[in-house]
Amino acid sequence: MSFLGAMLFCGASLQAQTDNGIMRMDEFAYPVKRQHVSIPNVGGFQVLKCDFHMHTVFTDGHVWPNVRVQEAWKEGLDVISYTEHMEYNPHHEDVKVDHNRSHDLAVNLAKENNIGLIKATEITRQTPPGHFNALFIKDANKLVADNDSKLDQEAIDKAIEQDAFIFWNHPGWQVDKIPGSYEWIDFVEKMYQEKKLHGIEVVNGLGFHKKALDWGLDRDLTIIGNTDIHNLIAHSYNIGQEGVHRTMTLVMAKDKSAASIRQALDAGRTVAWSSKYLFGKEEHVRNLVDACIEVGSAYHEKKNAKTNRVTKYYEVKNNSDLYFELILKEGNGTKRIVLYPESTQILTAQDGQAKLSYEIVSTYIRSDKHLQFDIKLK
Repeated sequence: MSFLGAMLFCGASLQAQTDNGIMRMDEFAYPVKRQHVSIPNVGGFQVLKCDFHMHTVFTDGHVWPNVRVQEAWKEGLDVISYTEHMEYNPHHEDVKVDHNRSHDLAVNLAKENNIGLIKATEITRQTPPGHFNALFIKDANKLVADNDSKLDQEAIDKAIEQDAFIFWNHPGWQVDKIPGSYEWIDFVEKMYQEKKLHGIEVVNGLGFHKKALDWGLDRDLTIIGNTDIHNLIAHSYNIGQEGVHRTMTLVMAKDKSAASIRQALDAGRTVAWSSKYLFGKEEHVRNLVDACIEVGSAYHEKKNAKTNRVTKYYEVKNNSDLYFELILKEGNGTKRIVLYPESTQILTAQDGQAKLSYEIVSTYIRSDKHLQFDIKLK
């Protein structure tokens, strides 16, 4: 046998001995990595990515609680809540009914992955009045589990006794099935007057509930957006597509502690985010936009030989993973600017103007109104 042949034989023998006859193909596995969702601080607050409405097999979801933590870690979330139905347990013959169990099973994994886990539940009354999420509860098993409409008030009061932050879920979810269900009804008004309603879910999964946004703005309720996920996130959202993100609530808080998040929710410092769109109170949407969009001084100018008009050139930067689409409303400049995540665009404007006024059509500060954004020209 030649020297080369001997070496090949030895190499083959060594491989056979070390791999035990199994060739690993780990290059085809999903890479273990966390997506970094970049959003600058706003007014000294961190912008936390939160999903306060999710389900597992412990009610009508299709996954084990730990899967939700793994999804949240991969997708760049900071804080999550399991909101299992109090009154609806379709898997009860296969999964023991314990309204705290999904949270308790995931606590350690959440800590290990630096994911905040807020204890919560979904108060599932008949529609109307509908469903309400209660965050920061202490013991879900002490809440009302009977769906009798005579117990609607007691169901809310039991959560309030545990100092819960309560928001109204997907107000329009049965609009096509139950006439009159998508209205600001007396029961909800009473909750509001008694300060037992603190927020409202304006984006649920892939649905924007327009009237809910206006109700929330008119009554100064905290604006919320969540997935209400039952299946895998990747089953419901095309997260492999560039720019697609699960629906979430952006919470502007001092830090990721439960106390800071509660303080931010009580103060209403939130914006709902779903892929390309932002929804919220004008103040908070504006603060978020101002933190993300940067416009530099003019770096070039060009004179038209026929008209003697001077056109100036500017760079507009998006320092975040959010998406902004701007349409010119006043002034003489670039008509449409699309600021993709972490990108720069060129803006041209006729000289002699102090500003250009745009509408950011990817934002909603009412159901029929977008944020106006002025670009000051330097």
